[in-house]
Amino acid sequence: MLEDKALQAELDKLTALIEENEIIIRFRQIEKRVNDNQQLAKLVEEIKEAQKAAVQYEHYDKPEAKRQAVALADQLTAEFDNHPLVIAYREQLVEANDLLQHLTHKIQKSVNDALEESAE
Repeated sequence: MLEDKALQAELDKLTALIEENEIIIRFRQIEKRVNDNQQLAKLVEEIKEAQKAAVQYEHYDKPEAKRQAVALADQLTAEFDNHPLVIAYREQLVEANDLLQHLTHKIQKSVNDALEESAE
């Protein structure tokens, strides 16, 4: 039980340090801006509507209407993907992911090294 509390305390410290990291702070800031952006929310809804329409047109065997709905969905998706906030979000996501993977790798290596030393 004592080890669990000590481990939890160390995990809490690590979590706090990660949350204070500049990369994570920037990621959270851009994530909030993306989530709060009404233009992006509207684009997402329009994409969903166009995709639903394409499925319905396919169901009712209307290939031309389906083609147009798919083209509209593709156009809206491209607009979304090329929005400066989405581009910035994806860049920050990659940086945050790289940081977390680096930390995970270091922790795994430390644990494995400690286990090997204790086994000797």
